[in-house]
Amino acid sequence: MEFSTGFGWTRLPVLAAAFILGSVLTAAAQIIPPTAAAPDDEATEATETADVNDPDVLKGIDVDKLDWSQLAVDAGTGIDPMAAKKRAQAAARDGLDWSSNPNANGSSAVTVKQSVFSFWDTRIGADMTVTSEPRTMSELLAQKATNGGSLPQSSGSAWATATAPGAGSIWDKTAVEARVDPGAEHSKIGASLTKSVPLSGDTSLTLQNGYSVNQQGTTALPGIGGHVTRNYETDQTAKVTLTDTGTSITAGQTLSTTYDKWLRRFGAEQKLFDNVTVSGSVGETSQGAINKSLTAGFKKSW
Repeated sequence: MEFSTGFGWTRLPVLAAAFILGSVLTAAAQIIPPTAAAPDDEATEATETADVNDPDVLKGIDVDKLDWSQLAVDAGTGIDPMAAKKRAQAAARDGLDWSSNPNANGSSAVTVKQSVFSFWDTRIGADMTVTSEPRTMSELLAQKATNGGSLPQSSGSAWATATAPGAGSIWDKTAVEARVDPGAEHSKIGASLTKSVPLSGDTSLTLQNGYSVNQQGTTALPGIGGHVTRNYETDQTAKVTLTDTGTSITAGQTLSTTYDKWLRRFGAEQKLFDNVTVSGSVGETSQGAINKSLTAGFKKSW
């Protein structure tokens, strides 16, 4: 049994050639012819006319001193690098303030703070102890030797402070501070009221009352719930400052719910010369012993 089409295979090349020729002619008919260009003489005359009539915008300008970087805009993102640079400089000026001091055990005390409201001098920040990973066995042994056989651990606490005006003639300044230490599960919030009274000459008296609440928590264990304890504390301080001699004398007392009695203290500070001071203090402890200290300090700001 044979099957055949109405036309033979020999006719296929002829049909294909006709189809291709028709497609080419159709595409050529759809192409819009380009506009004829102006003769060279007319284009040259138009350019010369524009050069004569247009003002010289670069007259009196040193091209070598132009800041071409202002034209450097990222076409993909539309970001102006000059504006981004100005924003970065403003953030560095008004942004976070970092400081770092090395500790004896190999860690670093890092402090970061930022002003969030200048009217009341409101600041937020964090105090951190950052440890470095030992790179060699000698560094590992040295860190363990300076930390009692164990490696130092990183820790940190966040804080916020605000200083506000007082209430007329009752007190001059109000200071509020809050601190949270997640690692130790400890938090504190306190406020102090300060009143300064001029005495005679260059002598002044500063009175301060402080109030704080300390909260200490314990981590919950399986079968044992967490426990939170709060300690309320009040502090009273009087400080006499003699500006002529650079001497200040302080007397104060502290009462806490942890130890139900007033603990008194006495201290003095003497400025020896520029930026160098010596201070000493004597105070009672909750165990009944006397705590004594004598320190010297140097402080320089620039």
